[in-house]
Amino acid sequence: MKEHTYALTVNWTGNTGQGTTSYTAYQRDFSVEAQGKPALPGSADPAFRGDRSRWNPEDLLLASVSACHKLWYLHLCAVNNVNVLAYVDNPEGRMVEGDGERKGHFTEIVLRPQVVVSNDSDPQVALRLHEDAHHECFIANSVNFPVRCEAVINRAG
Repeated sequence: MKEHTYALTVNWTGNTGQGTTSYTAYQRDFSVEAQGKPALPGSADPAFRGDRSRWNPEDLLLASVSACHKLWYLHLCAVNNVNVLAYVDNPEGRMVEGDGERKGHFTEIVLRPQVVVSNDSDPQVALRLHEDAHHECFIANSVNFPVRCEAVINRAG
């Protein structure tokens, strides 16, 4: 079994000079940093006093699931003679703040990739490979809620 390790720094940048003396005394801003990569500005979701112009953990989880699926999908298409010319996803995740038993959690993510394949590619194979990509995706395999895929395949031209 291969093992991979990932490391980064999440640096809270929201101390306004008072620290966390009260719930309203600080900003939720942070920076995600990793060697050799540009910093990613983060904050809480605006519903939790965050800055809407920055990435929040919920956005990043949704992006991670979508990106992982896309990367596996493109790989599987490449090795199965499906020529993808364009790929765009508009995923949506649903989170509840708490239901009595559990604290806030995601209840599902729905991926909605729109894929354009070359005219000589089989659209049925292209569609089936989304299911294969779902089973390969490390992120989808790591979450405890359903991830669904509502893919649309179009031919070029």
